[in-house]
Amino acid sequence: MHWYLYLLEFLSGAFLANGVPHFVQGISGNPFQSPFAKPPGVGESSPLSNVLWGFGNLMAGALLLHFFWLWGDAVAAGWIAVGLGALLMSIQAAKHFGKVRSGRL
Repeated sequence: MHWYLYLLEFLSGAFLANGVPHFVQGISGNPFQSPFAKPPGVGESSPLSNVLWGFGNLMAGALLLHFFWLWGDAVAAGWIAVGLGALLMSIQAAKHFGKVRSGRL
């Protein structure tokens, strides 16, 4: 398989993991950090913008999975790439949002 397919699977996991907190906070009616806030990633955006941003991330991850899914012997490696993307994005988000919420950023 081509290397870029594994990269796209990795990115799909990252998009899916990033979409969850924004979407959940948005549909809960809570303001939350987003790239559209001032300052970006630190200030809070409206629940509506977080629902839209989270949904966009979830759709991007789902579309990457749909159009670039690996078949045959590469299926297990594809799931590993998706899982690694989700795990690394989740770790980065936990560290970043933990700093923002505690006021250390």
